[in-house]
Amino acid sequence: MRKGAKAAVIGSVFAVMVGGAGYGAFNVMSALSGSGGGGSGSGGGPAAVRTGPPSGAEVKETSTKFFAAWERGDAAKAAAYTNFAQKAQELLAGYRDDAHLTGVKITPGTATGATVPFSVKATVSFEGKSKPFAYDSRLTVVRGETTGKALVDWKPSVVHPELQEGDTLVTGESASPPIEAVDRNNVVLTKEKYPSLGPILDALREKYGDTAGGTAGVELAIHHASEGAGDTALVTLAKGKPGKLRTTLSAGVQAAAEKAAARYAESSVVAVQPSSGQVLAVANHRADGFNAAFQGTLAPGSTMKIITSAMLIDNGVTTMNGPAPCPQTATWQSETFHNLTDLAPNEKASLANSFMRSCNTAFVKLIDEKPLTDESLTTEAQTRFGLGQNNWKTGIPSFDGSVPASGGPDRAANAIGQGQVQMSPLNMASVTATAMTGTFRQPVIVSPKLDDRELATAKGLPSSTSAQLRAMMNLTATSGTAAQVMAGLSGNIGAKTGSAEVDAQSRSNSWFTGYRNDIAAAAMTQQGGHGVDAAGPIVAAVLRTGG
Repeated sequence: MRKGAKAAVIGSVFAVMVGGAGYGAFNVMSALSGSGGGGSGSGGGPAAVRTGPPSGAEVKETSTKFFAAWERGDAAKAAAYTNFAQKAQELLAGYRDDAHLTGVKITPGTATGATVPFSVKATVSFEGKSKPFAYDSRLTVVRGETTGKALVDWKPSVVHPELQEGDTLVTGESASPPIEAVDRNNVVLTKEKYPSLGPILDALREKYGDTAGGTAGVELAIHHASEGAGDTALVTLAKGKPGKLRTTLSAGVQAAAEKAAARYAESSVVAVQPSSGQVLAVANHRADGFNAAFQGTLAPGSTMKIITSAMLIDNGVTTMNGPAPCPQTATWQSETFHNLTDLAPNEKASLANSFMRSCNTAFVKLIDEKPLTDESLTTEAQTRFGLGQNNWKTGIPSFDGSVPASGGPDRAANAIGQGQVQMSPLNMASVTATAMTGTFRQPVIVSPKLDDRELATAKGLPSSTSAQLRAMMNLTATSGTAAQVMAGLSGNIGAKTGSAEVDAQSRSNSWFTGYRNDIAAAAMTQQGGHGVDAAGPIVAAVLRTGG
């Protein structure tokens, strides 16, 4: 909210300390007295603390008492029924005092085990204006670790499903005037029609609302703790006048990206126009609402071989038709690297052959060739592809990629998109656009002329390197690992598959990047498997929109 609105931190320090102390004393006394924890023995010793999952009766009792205290606006009492009383009290007090929500009525649904769904109806009132507010949420009851009591497992999403850690609910004059975002052809972009754009439109409003020509309204909104994330309006009490903001997005490409990403959980995709660097679409299908398409920081798997191949060619190690033997295994500084089990070795393979079949061992063996050093891949990423220098200014928060100089086994792992390398789909879409055109054009979602921001630059690729990368990506799309996914796409096409193994995950992250005519796109699906399993179909669907 704007300066002058009530502060985000809710409740006095004194009230929190008293509430926290009271809660701790209550639990200690409960354990000693045996309340809810079994009777004391005949010798008068301490009661046994209950263990195991809460019973159905406990789930009902705890949730009912929590709901009743919440409805009364008794934040301290409601918080005492949670396993994190201090944070619960802060947010529940703010629900009443800062969000100005009254007349709260909570209706529980049918519990599934220890999880209780519920609906909330309330009234938000501010400066003589009131509107109803209704939504659904859920909570889970757990066993207190030290007291054995049945307690609500505290998460901000209990209060509202869109709240994350550190977020608050506030009613007042909006932090920024509303915007009417339009695409490159003046089509209006709304959260209702393009749900995945919600966080992006919020971020655009946060940055450009004051300069787009609008006037602020009054609203109930989520004030996000994360830097650069705009407020998310939930209820508008008094409409402001929206200012018009033109973006580089294409409504048609955006619609295709949203539909394709929605088929796979935890997916993100970005499409850019190689000839301009303009972002055509950005979509996320994630439970946490995070804009991983722009801000994700994950190993990109074998899509990284685009940059590694450029490094090998630019440093004279090999060429597209030069040698890149593909053995079954390759060892680098005591660590052994493998290929997929169904990939046949080929000691006479060229770089193009090893690239199109995504042979890890070929790239591992070549990184030891002179004149390559631990810094060579970093230099290639920064100077040719504009990555990893923390200077992209897309118009909203974004990650620039990271390719640190690494010695030891990570030098080899980085070359195949594992190790310490981190990318977002935005980064990989840009890499593909640079490989395709030979020119690095920093991606943007709004014109830099709007705020005179200075874009990142890089010298790009020699024409011969770019031509070889295009040819290898075309072979991959027509005859290699991406052929099945790219089948049926006409025109100038190319692609690269990738999968990245992550510790503690049963399946690898699926990566895929490709181009068709004047569209380059990249997608990532967490735990999606191989590149062609999830990310590939997403990218192919976006590329079918034209170009």
